[in-house]
Amino acid sequence: MIKKQRGISLSSLVVVGAILCILAILTVKILPDVVEFYKIKKSIAATAANASGKMVGEIRVIYSRYAEVDHIRSISPEEIVISRDGGDIILSFAYEKRIPLFANVSLLIDFHGVTSARDRSE
Repeated sequence: MIKKQRGISLSSLVVVGAILCILAILTVKILPDVVEFYKIKKSIAATAANASGKMVGEIRVIYSRYAEVDHIRSISPEEIVISRDGGDIILSFAYEKRIPLFANVSLLIDFHGVTSARDRSE
């Protein structure tokens, strides 16, 4: 009775290991920018919730305070687009982040978001 061997060969193990290493490196390089994007969205939503009846300059100051607490550096208060839709204040932002991977290869991610005071109240 001949038993068949089961398992993974050394070459397959090296290939799987290389793929896992590349994915780990990508995750480590991309994760901080994604976390910052969600911090920006949270700050913009909180700013929109507190912006009713405020002027544009006051709204920028409110966002500036949230950005300072969350250590946000990608979007300055001047880069936020503030508009009104009826009685609601709509805040939007967009920016791109270039993440160097290795040698002359980079990853470009476009981040954008829109929120209003109505989004927070629902």
